[in-house]
Amino acid sequence: MAGSKTREITITSSNGAFSILKKGLFLKQDFDFEGLATLRHLLSNEKARLLHVLKIENPGSIYGLAKKLGRDFKTVNEDIKLLERFGFIELTEEKTKNRIRHKPELLIDTLTINLKI
Repeated sequence: MAGSKTREITITSSNGAFSILKKGLFLKQDFDFEGLATLRHLLSNEKARLLHVLKIENPGSIYGLAKKLGRDFKTVNEDIKLLERFGFIELTEEKTKNRIRHKPELLIDTLTINLKI
């Protein structure tokens, strides 16, 4: 990872409800949500722990990450997909023997959240 990578999420108020608009590499419709439930889900303690393990231990696969976290593969994989969707991580395909494994790699080191009321 070269240099500092930052993602920005803007939370706006509209008709008494909050919605989330992600700025960056993706289209607006990919990141327009109603309410803060998605943000809470995205910023859970488990995802923070997952990101920390990715940064510190650099596991070679999603399976390896799940083992390091002591969590079920399926739930870790779901967390990975959400974090990938928001541009926090990237999955790199690596061929080993007769299998292709997906190595999660951390893309950011800073997250900025703006709240517009």
